[in-house]
Amino acid sequence: MKIPAIQKLRQKIAANQPVFGLWVTLESPSITEIATTMGLDWVTVDMEHGHLDWREVMEHVRAVRGTETAIFVRVPELHQSMIKRALDIGAHGVLLPLIRTRVELELGMRYGRYPTGGLRGVGGERAVKWGMAFREYLQAADSQTLIIPLIETREAAENFDDLLAVPGLELIFFGPADLSASYGHLGEWEGPGMTELILNLRARARQRGIGSGIMSLDPANACLRRDQGFNLIGLGSDAGMMIRSVNTAFTALGAKPPHHIWF
Repeated sequence: MKIPAIQKLRQKIAANQPVFGLWVTLESPSITEIATTMGLDWVTVDMEHGHLDWREVMEHVRAVRGTETAIFVRVPELHQSMIKRALDIGAHGVLLPLIRTRVELELGMRYGRYPTGGLRGVGGERAVKWGMAFREYLQAADSQTLIIPLIETREAAENFDDLLAVPGLELIFFGPADLSASYGHLGEWEGPGMTELILNLRARARQRGIGSGIMSLDPANACLRRDQGFNLIGLGSDAGMMIRSVNTAFTALGAKPPHHIWF
């Protein structure tokens, strides 16, 4: 019997096991289908950057149905309709970009929760199986939905303890490049002092029982992130991993110089 995706994710995190995922930026749902077939724990579909529309996001969400892979949507901004829509089409949670203050995070939490503790509207869409699982979904949704803030600004780092104090927070996710840019190191994945800062914040989150996620740059970096104690480890993006693989082949063949790619 398959374990529900969020339950499996939580079990692994509670057992201090890393959970590995893929960042999806391309439109084909076959990418997510391959990720689930390979047994990845989670997939994040990125709507903040790039070109994906809601129909394409829905197809990625559909590809994980009936599997033990959790799917998250990074919404473009902290906006009620976007969070509601991502959850209504069946995502297990959302990543909130550029969260800076406790007030913003509390608002994002409320957008992703039903009344009386939240503001999410009740609909009859995919999440409730078009009304056929109405009560079952509504009764479990708040406890089975993850709202994950991205820690990617100097303000978030400076307000970090306030963010950690928000009720219901289980996971955070670091954005090293944006965090570096906010400290004046635009174009660097981890600028001067950022490694130490991120590890300090990760440790403070763990002390509060809150897990942390981060993207890796290559397999060696993924191993490093695992050893540093990160819970959610992104193995790369779909496009980035393809480029990385072609770079490896080009290097082995001596055909072309490799192209730089972050993840």
